[in-house]
Amino acid sequence: MQVKTRFAPSPTGYLHVGGARTALFSWLYARHCGGRFVLRIEDTDRERSTQSAIDAIIESMKWLKLNWDEGPFYQTKRFDRYREVIQKLLDEGKAYKCWCTKERLEKLREEQMKQGLKPRYDGHCRDCQTGHSPDEPYVIRFKNPTEGTVSFNDAVKGKVEFKNSELDDFIIQRTDGTPTYNFCVVVDDIDMGITHVIRGDDHVNNTPRQINLYHALGAKVPEFCHLAMILGDDGTKLSKRHGAVSVMQYREDGYLPDALVNYLVRLGWSHGDQEIFSRDEMIRDFTLEAITKSASGFNTKKLDWLNAHYMKTLPADEVGEELLWHLKRQGVEDPSKGPAAALVVKAYAERTHTLKEMAQKALCYYKDFEGYDPKAVKKWIKDGSVEILQSAYDLLSSAKNWESAELDKALEALASEKGVGMGAVGQPLRIALTGSSVSPGIGDTLVLCGRDRALLRIQKAITEFSRK
Repeated sequence: MQVKTRFAPSPTGYLHVGGARTALFSWLYARHCGGRFVLRIEDTDRERSTQSAIDAIIESMKWLKLNWDEGPFYQTKRFDRYREVIQKLLDEGKAYKCWCTKERLEKLREEQMKQGLKPRYDGHCRDCQTGHSPDEPYVIRFKNPTEGTVSFNDAVKGKVEFKNSELDDFIIQRTDGTPTYNFCVVVDDIDMGITHVIRGDDHVNNTPRQINLYHALGAKVPEFCHLAMILGDDGTKLSKRHGAVSVMQYREDGYLPDALVNYLVRLGWSHGDQEIFSRDEMIRDFTLEAITKSASGFNTKKLDWLNAHYMKTLPADEVGEELLWHLKRQGVEDPSKGPAAALVVKAYAERTHTLKEMAQKALCYYKDFEGYDPKAVKKWIKDGSVEILQSAYDLLSSAKNWESAELDKALEALASEKGVGMGAVGQPLRIALTGSSVSPGIGDTLVLCGRDRALLRIQKAITEFSRK
């Protein structure tokens, strides 16, 4: 049997951390088993589903590099198939029309709650299908078994069992003719050959209804794996108040996809004491048996630590590709007019914690800055600084080799010649080049600026500081 998993989000909002972890675990299990991974968009909620949410989900999956083998499939494009299956259930007496009004159902619910009973449909129309006009609105309900139990062995929770008497005849088609989630998901999983359903444990109560529907359709029931919830730093359910919970917000904030994926895989799964995993290691080691039953706590500091690790250890070219995205968000229309992004990564990976911070600090190499940091000017621009800048300009304008080590060596010689410390040369140059007294080594800073831009900025600073 070939393993086949799926990720099936509803596009009623963006992809959040919990959904991303579900997608990751489903993707990893398929890859671990040499199986296939399906992306399905469950967009039957027409009022709340939006194209922008669909686009954001797909963008998030691509950014996380969770590539799918089939799809994306859209439920709204499968309505003919759903109608076919519903008619089959009606013909076989496994579903029925229900004409109960909203008022009757509300009254029934009130009475059941007064009696301390669990609100559920009472089967009023189950065996009475007469006395209704053709134009009278109705829904279609699945005829759930009334006796016995339905059970399944969950990969995380173990054996889970429900009494059929606790389940009602749930709606599979609304009055407007649209099918419902619990029905569509079963038909889709059957048609797409899904063998393992990995999802959040908020779906546990849906599972017995879906299993009964599998049986009614004569289909094999897949294996189920329900993941415990993710909690915030404070131990409560993860929500917006805990910070960024949308996957693309993490990109906006400057995290690398590899850092977020590595962090998510450890939310409810472990492999010994290992904390850092390459994609290949995740795929090799991932098993459903190693998923924990308890809820996981989201720890932003740990994510920050992982992000710093990947910024420093991933190939600079790879990190640079992501940095380009951030530079464009900072208003750099043509990054080719500045240094190669990989050079910026090599110079700033140890000095920054996120790519957003890196892009902000590197902005001066791609576009002109507005002015000089007044505190830096007050501290480092002294009597003699303009003369040193002029000497540096003369030296650099004739430099034959614009490489970091050679430039550092030439400027150290200049400092020695002037009888001053390297700070008296390097800091005024940094201010001239970046507007700030904080940057990588002065040789690296000159290389990042590029010869022409560096010489223009030094000349401009000489003019500016000569007025003081």
